[in-house]
Amino acid sequence: MSENLKILFMSSEVHPLAKTGGLADVSMALPKALHRLGHDVRIAMPCYRSIDRSKFEMEYVTDFPLKINNFTHNCIIRKTGIKCSPGKKRAKASQSLPIYLIDSYEYFDRDDLYSNEAGDYVDNARRFGYFCRAALEMLQKIDFEPDVIHLNDWQTAITALLTKRVYGDERIFKNAATVFTIHNLQYQGVFDMQSLVDLDLTWQYYSPEYLEYYGKINLMKAGLIFSDVINTVSETYASEIQSGALGMGLEGLLSTKKSDLYAITNGIDYDEWNPETDPNLAENYCAKTYMQKKPACKRDLQKACGLPEKDVPLIGMVSRLADQKGLDIIERAMPELMKLDVQFVLLGTGEQRYIEMLYHFLKLYPEKCSFYLKFDAFVASKIYAGSDFFLMPSKFEPCGTSQLISLKYGTIPIVRATGGLADTISGFDARTQQGNGFSFTDYNETALLKCIEHALVIYQNRQMWNVLVKNAMQCDYSWEAAARKYVDLYAKAMAKHSIKF
Repeated sequence: MSENLKILFMSSEVHPLAKTGGLADVSMALPKALHRLGHDVRIAMPCYRSIDRSKFEMEYVTDFPLKINNFTHNCIIRKTGIKCSPGKKRAKASQSLPIYLIDSYEYFDRDDLYSNEAGDYVDNARRFGYFCRAALEMLQKIDFEPDVIHLNDWQTAITALLTKRVYGDERIFKNAATVFTIHNLQYQGVFDMQSLVDLDLTWQYYSPEYLEYYGKINLMKAGLIFSDVINTVSETYASEIQSGALGMGLEGLLSTKKSDLYAITNGIDYDEWNPETDPNLAENYCAKTYMQKKPACKRDLQKACGLPEKDVPLIGMVSRLADQKGLDIIERAMPELMKLDVQFVLLGTGEQRYIEMLYHFLKLYPEKCSFYLKFDAFVASKIYAGSDFFLMPSKFEPCGTSQLISLKYGTIPIVRATGGLADTISGFDARTQQGNGFSFTDYNETALLKCIEHALVIYQNRQMWNVLVKNAMQCDYSWEAAARKYVDLYAKAMAKHSIKF
């Protein structure tokens, strides 16, 4: 599609304003890439208290009354912008990507995005229902008529229903196609049936063909049922979620939507993740200079972690501490792994039981492992650059970005072949010298250890190892290619939408 599109990109988190996971990274990088291609992209997100006002200058745009379930809110719209490096079609255009922030003291003036120490906020359905309605009402106030409304995960999913059934008679929404992206099907926005009232929806939607879900309501279903097209973030994950194992209770619905389900593998933002320019590294390097300069990054990481500065294989990991990320098989593999001549460094936050597990192993193997149990972007860069291997033994992984970053940094991924990991990491073949990493299939500690041991054999052969590292660093997972695929997906959504209307 050659024409420039008007796109409203809705997300509950956008890096660097607010982030809990990979959704925030995609929600900045993809709109930036679309902007560089010449499209008019506007991001809408909640105006959380946690956004650093000293870093992001916010201007007042407008305010208006918003009535939901017989209660009138004063909705305030603010605006900030993120500078973008120019693309070929944006050479003379503004390089600021606009972000509209939906404010509400009642719903977003809180310490965290979705939860606190007691668990998820009990009014999350109301909070994000308000966000979705406010974003749609905002369009008329800012005089922006999108060709496409791009929705992301359950927090924005109800928008698809609203555009079709609540605002459907209004011209601005008759012409707007909807695209719904599943970033992680595990999180579906399941709430008590009474939340229908909070969302100001009629009881007709409390039925299996709409939002009803085992006696509750499921907001993810709104995105799946009412969007013009659906996509997920890797080919393998799109296939996996149509089965019982990873369908998370929605495999039946997803199977019926198969003709509208597409897959586009995520990219990474090389403006942010690039060993040639990363300011956090002891030495910057590229595919031509890594042999001379990457060892300095390894020594720097070992020193920062309090590990002996030895020339032994160093395995790194940056991850949430959760079952999904394979922490349970790491726990079972750890005693045997520590018998090998390796070091292990991990950065992550998450479940308390895994925090306690890591403290236990740190006491047992203080000379061989080091753990940072809070997220720190500075340390993350050092792990990506200073490690020899990057470990991702995920139980499931919709796409994953860490393996893509590690490729760019010449740090070889060891992954379980699932979802996006299966699509982006191909096992190194010593005979053909093709491949960019190592992978295993069975989800158990035996398969993990066998894969690591095989990787260590290749590591000892410096000629093959150098070929493998160059293979990895030459992989291109920039967002530009993915953005062009999204433009094609938008065209499909618009074509389908025009038929309906």
